[in-house]
Amino acid sequence: QVQLVESGGGLVQPGGSLRLSCAASGTFFSLYSVGWHRQAPGKQREAVATITIGNNINYLDSVKGRFTISRDNAKKTVYLQMNNLKPEDTAVYYCNVLWRGEYWGQGTQVTVSS
Repeated sequence: QVQLVESGGGLVQPGGSLRLSCAASGTFFSLYSVGWHRQAPGKQREAVATITIGNNINYLDSVKGRFTISRDNAKKTVYLQMNNLKPEDTAVYYCNVLWRGEYWGQGTQVTVSS
């Protein structure tokens, strides 16, 4: 069982930045595939950025060059640095882990608005 706790969401103006954090439980964090997904109202959940067990990183096309995913295995934490935020980035952001199953955090709201 893996528990995930997200933080760092909030309200930001267009062009601003936020950093999301996801603290994970478990002994084998370095073996987890991790990622961030988001779901906007009325839309399906989509993968924003992922790091696989082989450290392959993938981004949603619309966030490439603006978002950066990283992980700190010693702290068992995954980060999503979001720069140059746009109103269309507004969504609930969820941390996701794949390790002998799939686990989700509770979600953190990101609102980009002037």
